[in-house]
Amino acid sequence: MKRLVLITAATAVGVGGTAVAVSAGVGPATTATPAAASNIAWGKCPTDVTGGRYLAGAECGQVEVPLDYAEPAGRKISVAVSRVKATDRANYQGVLIGNPGGPGGSGLYLSGGLAAWLPKEVAARYDIIGFDPRGVESSKPALSCYPPYSDPIRPDYVPRSLREEKRWLSRSKKYADLCAQKFGWMLPHMRTTSSARDLDSIRKALGAQQISYYGFSYGTYLGATYASLFPKNIKRMVWDGNVDSREVWYGGQLKQNVAFERNMKLWWAWTARYDSLYHLGTTADQVEATYYKVRAAAKKSPIGGKIGPSELDDIVLSAGYNTGYYIPFAEILSAWVTKKDPAPLLEWVSEGGGDNGFAVYNAVQAVDAPWPSKWRTWHRDAVRQYKSGIRFNSWSNTWYNAPVFFWGAESGKAFPIGDKRKAVPPFLLVQSTLDAATPYPGGPQMRKLFPSATLLAEQGGKTHSNTLNGNACLDDKVAAYLTDGTLAPRKPGQVADVSCDALPALNDPDPAALKTAKAPQGKDVPVGRP
Repeated sequence: MKRLVLITAATAVGVGGTAVAVSAGVGPATTATPAAASNIAWGKCPTDVTGGRYLAGAECGQVEVPLDYAEPAGRKISVAVSRVKATDRANYQGVLIGNPGGPGGSGLYLSGGLAAWLPKEVAARYDIIGFDPRGVESSKPALSCYPPYSDPIRPDYVPRSLREEKRWLSRSKKYADLCAQKFGWMLPHMRTTSSARDLDSIRKALGAQQISYYGFSYGTYLGATYASLFPKNIKRMVWDGNVDSREVWYGGQLKQNVAFERNMKLWWAWTARYDSLYHLGTTADQVEATYYKVRAAAKKSPIGGKIGPSELDDIVLSAGYNTGYYIPFAEILSAWVTKKDPAPLLEWVSEGGGDNGFAVYNAVQAVDAPWPSKWRTWHRDAVRQYKSGIRFNSWSNTWYNAPVFFWGAESGKAFPIGDKRKAVPPFLLVQSTLDAATPYPGGPQMRKLFPSATLLAEQGGKTHSNTLNGNACLDDKVAAYLTDGTLAPRKPGQVADVSCDALPALNDPDPAALKTAKAPQGKDVPVGRP
C-alpha cells in the first residue's frame, strides 16, 4: 500500500570522507561525451506539483511516446520531464535520471531534488533529469478515476461482519469501474515495461547514448526492468530500497504486512521509553493497547469529525516507513489522548487529493503480474494474517489493493527481471535491514539477478530508502560511485558486500534533542512504497 505524504525537509545532506575500495574492472573516472541536441522543447516548470519548490531552478518539457510500443505509429501520450543542467562541464558525467517510487509517485521534482541532496561537486557533473511516468501528475493524460474516493470518513478497514466487507468490495468495484470508463483505452498499457521503454524514449530525446539512474523503492523495479531491456544503455545506477521481484505484486503485499507490524511495534516500544513526555504507556504493549483503544473509539465518534479508524491508521502508518515521524506522531497522538485536542491530528488529514497516485498505483500493479482470481483467497490471507497478530496492516493493505480485483485490464505474466547476458555495468544496491516497505530480502535477490551489482546494507535501518538522508556512511559510498564508479568489491555468496550501521540520531531519535521537530530530518521525498 502506498502513501504519498510529502515530508517537509529540515536540512540538506552533506557528504564526508569515508573511503571505499575499488572493485575489479572499475577504472578511473571517465568524462562522458556531451549529449547531442535535445529534442525536448524546454520551458518553465510548474510549481503547483509534488515537490514544486525543487523545480525553481529547473526547466521542463514533454516527451511524446507511443501508447503501445508494439504500434509505434499509433496513438501517442506524453511524459513530463525536468532538467537541471550540469555546471562542471570539464568533468561531465552525462545524464542522471531519478525515480522516487510508487508506482504512481511523481518524480518531476527530482531534477532539483537530487541536485540539492547530492554533494554539489557530484551533482554538478550531471544533467539531472526528473520525470513523471506515464499517467502521473504532469504527464498527459494524468489518470484520475474518482477523487473523493479517499476522503473521510471511510469505512473501518477491519470488517467486523460480512456486511462491512461487502461495503468495501462495493467501493473498490466502483473505483475500478470508473477507471475503466474513463481510461479503458490506456489501462492495458500501464505495465512497468512500458514505463521502462518511456525511460529509453527520454534518453533518446535527450540525445544521450547512455543514462545513469537513481531509483528509490518501486523505482528499483523500474530500474531493474530497464536494465533487463536495455543493458547497453546504462552507465551507472543506484537502487535504494529494492523490490523483491519474486513477490511482484500480491506476495509482496503479504510480506509488507509482516514487516510493518514489526516496525509499528518498534515505534510503540520507542514511544514507551518516553512515557514521561507522551503518557501513552510505559511498555510497547501498553502503547499498542492505547492506540487500539483510540482507534475503536474513533469508529464510534470520529476524531475532530474527520478521523475514523481508517484515517488514523493511514496517518500513523508513516512511522513504520520513516523514523523521522516518531516524534511528531507520538506528539499528535499524545495531544489527543491526554488533552482531547484533535487539531494536531487533523493537520494530517488528506482530502480531495492523491487520486492520481492511487489510480496509477492500481493501474500498474493490476497489469504487471497476476493476482488471485478468487476473492476468497484475498479474504483468507487477510483473516489469517490478522488472527496471527499481523493486525495493523493486513486489512488496510487488502483494501488499498482491492480495486485490482475488479480491474478493467488483464494482467500479463511478470516480466523476467535479470541480467542473463552479464551486460549491465557495475552498479550499487542499497537496502536497510529493517525497511518495512521493501523488506531486506529484496536487496540480496536483486544482487543475485544482476552479477555486476554490489549490495550495501544499512544494518538496523528502519527508514525506507534511506540514502541521501544524513547517514554519511551510506551517502559517501553513493557519492564516490556517482563520481567515478568506485564500488566495494563483490564478495562470494549471497551476502551484503559492505555494510553501514544505521545512524543513531536518525534511527532512534531523541525527543530532547529534536523536541521542536514536526517532520523528518533529511531529504523531502514522497513517502510511499510499491
